[in-house]
Amino acid sequence: MDDLDALVDLWVALVADQRAHGTHLLAEANRATARDVLSQYIATDRAVVARTLRTDAPVGFAMYHVETGLYDEDVDRGVVDNVYVESDQRERGIGSALLDAAEGALRDAGADVLSISVMADNDRARALYEERGYRPQRHVLEKPGESDTHTRKADEP
Repeated sequence: MDDLDALVDLWVALVADQRAHGTHLLAEANRATARDVLSQYIATDRAVVARTLRTDAPVGFAMYHVETGLYDEDVDRGVVDNVYVESDQRERGIGSALLDAAEGALRDAGADVLSISVMADNDRARALYEERGYRPQRHVLEKPGESDTHTRKADEP
């Protein structure tokens, strides 16, 4: 819990980065909620933190859980909720190490399959996850609520 404020700052940076890839989450507006959620993940040992060797300051994190839901499924799904590394610390294997730790914890918890979400146009993150064996399982499609492109008049081609 000593790193909670630093991890909240990292979560806010994660969401701010995701805005460029189309997320609807608001970074600063969700700071208090993120703090609550992160504290729960930390308290239940479902988060891993990457630190600098020199200062021991957090530079990245991953959050994960084993999915529970309303419906019975034929697998126990482990979900990696977030993986984030500060931009100046990337390309050093930190994200892969965080993902390794999250995946290992999920396997230890009995997960049969692992899943992770990625913004559709975040090519860099998607390439990393695909390189590690993740494959599309479900696609979420979105359109503006005001759109009328699904209806055509009888005389339109």
